[in-house]
Amino acid sequence: MAEVYGCDVSPGALEVARKNGSTHEAVIEWRQIDFLRSYDWDLLPRVDIIVSNPPYIPVKDKETMHANVLEHEPHLALFVEDDDALLFYRHIARFANTHLLPGGKVYVEIHEDLGQATVQLFRDHGFGEVVLKQDMQGKDRMIRAMKID
Repeated sequence: MAEVYGCDVSPGALEVARKNGSTHEAVIEWRQIDFLRSYDWDLLPRVDIIVSNPPYIPVKDKETMHANVLEHEPHLALFVEDDDALLFYRHIARFANTHLLPGGKVYVEIHEDLGQATVQLFRDHGFGEVVLKQDMQGKDRMIRAMKID
C-alpha cells in the first residue's frame, strides 16, 4: 500500500483537500508547510514520486484570464511574481535532490510559455531525463523529470 503525503501553505486549501480525500476514502497525511522555506522540508519524508501543480502564472497574465478562474481559485495558488515565474520549480528541483528516492520521478504542471525554460531548470539541477508533455490543445503543460544516479 502506498503512503501518500500532501502539503500546502494554506489552511483553507488543506481543509478542502481533507474533505475531498475523505469523500474518496483516500488515506493521505496532510502537512501545512511553506514549501519555499527549505527548513520546512524536514516535515516531509523521502519519496518515490513528487507531483505538483504549483503557482506558475505571472501576475501580468491576470488581465487575460477568464473571470471564473479569478473568482473561484485562490490567487495564492495561481500567481508568481513576473520576474521569477520559475520560483517554485527551483524549490521543487532542490527538494527532489534531497527527498527523491533512487529511480523516483517528479511530475509538475507548467505554464505553457515556460516549457523549455522549466526543462532546462530541471536539467541544471541534475535531472538526466526530462520530458516535456503537451495538453490536448498542443500546449506545453507538464514535465516528467527523473534523476539519473
